[in-house]
Amino acid sequence: MSITQTWRIMIVDDHDMVRAGLRTYLMLEPKYEVIAEASNGEEAVRMLKEGIPGGKPDVILMDLMMPQMDGVEATKAIMEHDPETKIVMLTSFLEDEKVVAAVEAGAVSYVLKTVSAEELIYALGGAVKGMPVMTADVSQALTRGLRQRTAQGSDEGLTDREKEVLFLIAEGRSNKEIADELHISIKTVKTHVSNLLMKCELEDRTQLAVLAHRKGWIR
Repeated sequence: MSITQTWRIMIVDDHDMVRAGLRTYLMLEPKYEVIAEASNGEEAVRMLKEGIPGGKPDVILMDLMMPQMDGVEATKAIMEHDPETKIVMLTSFLEDEKVVAAVEAGAVSYVLKTVSAEELIYALGGAVKGMPVMTADVSQALTRGLRQRTAQGSDEGLTDREKEVLFLIAEGRSNKEIADELHISIKTVKTHVSNLLMKCELEDRTQLAVLAHRKGWIR
């Protein structure tokens, strides 16, 4: 992706002041353009289905708790409409089950509203690339929430190398970073990822990361 490309952002939050604050801050960043805002999940879903004049957003900043349709339900509806949509859940709530629900609904990242501006920018950049970005406390909440779920089944017949690749995926590593750490080629990493998706019957690496946490397959 070109470093000069503008990233289109949609803000979904039921508080006018929150939307105004986010919009004002993002306007100071030349690579971001706020193209749409919605006050609840239902409005956001409708706008996306009807088409936004500024084009499809690259990232949606989604509040968790909203009237009419909350962030989790809105994320599910949006992902059903367009599975390629990148959603960052931005919320004041850090509850284990809420973090799990948001990630399982399709959110790329779960970010607290207390994060710094730099951390928010990092999360947005990660979302554009489809890479999960979570602070340590959010990651711990996700792990706790997933471990509370019933963990059934074995290791799906994974090889030791596939498990190593899965551990690194769960840590949010890119293919290049995995290749460098394991001293293998990127092509080999991609093969392992494909095998993992097939064996675990999943569609993308985010789902692999969630599965790894849920099963306790983490380092």
